[in-house]
Amino acid sequence: MKILQVSEDISIKRSVEGGTEDQRATVKAIINDVRQNGDFALKQYTEKFDGISLSSFLVSEEEISHAYENVSEDQLTIIQEAAANIRSFHEKQLRPSWMTTEQNGTILGQKITPLDSVGLYVPGGTAAYPSSVLMNVIPAQTAGVERIVVVSPPGKNGAIPAAVLVAANVAGVKEIYKVGGAQAIAALAYGTETIKPVDKITGPGNIYVALAKREVFGDVDIDMIAGPSEIAVLADDSARPHEVAADLLSQAEHDVRACSVLVTPSRQLAEAVAAEVNLQLSDLPRRDIATASIDHYGTIYVTETMEEAVETVNKLAPEHLEIVTENAIELLGQIRHAGAIFIGRYSSEPVGDYFAGPNHVLPTNGTARFSSPLNVEDFQKKSSVIVYSETAFKENAAKIAEFARIEGLEAHARAIEARFKN
Repeated sequence: MKILQVSEDISIKRSVEGGTEDQRATVKAIINDVRQNGDFALKQYTEKFDGISLSSFLVSEEEISHAYENVSEDQLTIIQEAAANIRSFHEKQLRPSWMTTEQNGTILGQKITPLDSVGLYVPGGTAAYPSSVLMNVIPAQTAGVERIVVVSPPGKNGAIPAAVLVAANVAGVKEIYKVGGAQAIAALAYGTETIKPVDKITGPGNIYVALAKREVFGDVDIDMIAGPSEIAVLADDSARPHEVAADLLSQAEHDVRACSVLVTPSRQLAEAVAAEVNLQLSDLPRRDIATASIDHYGTIYVTETMEEAVETVNKLAPEHLEIVTENAIELLGQIRHAGAIFIGRYSSEPVGDYFAGPNHVLPTNGTARFSSPLNVEDFQKKSSVIVYSETAFKENAAKIAEFARIEGLEAHARAIEARFKN
């Protein structure tokens, strides 16, 4: 890993998610094709990109039963326990609708309503992600969404990985479709003969999925345009180099574009971690991916002081932040920008990825400066409620009409004054 002294223009070296002109053109063509030709287009793209011809996109009860046969009892128990932890955490995010009554009889409030339907994209490709199922489905369920649809690309055998199907079933999903890529996003947004459209699409995917989500946004809502995974570790001499290195590699193995960063005032720790990263890379199963990630985006920043290190982290605004220092909890109040904050030696980032309960769908590419992890409110909408009393109306009508005329909207003013004509 590169070891650098902190400079004024520090930032994570990020991979641009805008895609190439050819990629954007491909995505637009796929979306238009699916809108016009529905299931026929989905079938063609599944054959072209996934190498499999399917007679049905809908996952059957038989396939789900078969998936349970390919998951051990221990694995099932772990998935169930993780689901319970995630549900418990997200239930605490629920907020009720509310109303207030003023002395003059006016009632004001906010009505919270779950979305009718959401589509959740689960990536395929180089790994299976049952954790993504739980992290997307459970907050939507907790919010009260009635129709939840999961889409995921099939493998060469025409099936979705067993653990993904089991996780979806444990979470209570009834609609699961074997379709991936930009064509899956188009189907969720606009519908086909088999897949009815939804109101919101969440979940990560490759560049084509990201571009498709961007393209359909406005016709449906989306969660975010997810970039490559990121981790920043804020550490001092109390940290153990082999543990810090292992945590950095836990993100590097995700993607060749993943960013792994250590920020520390200790040159000794920086050098020890760099050596450990190289040592641990040697026998990592996903070594090629992790090595490319570390070579291109892995960096260790050395600061003069811990205060400078904290400010550096805030400038980075990382997706995941680990604080591995003496009295780490004392630094929490100084952290302004991070998607998820892991405090102390035993709060390794994978604890949050899989099991603790908080959501692992987090803001990337510095967007932690202004956005939050996926949560229950992402699957709800809010409506203002106004019940204006006659007393309040008479008190304020002239002011409201005058405000309308300030803006040059005479019909607005007359709508108020019409109540006085009789």
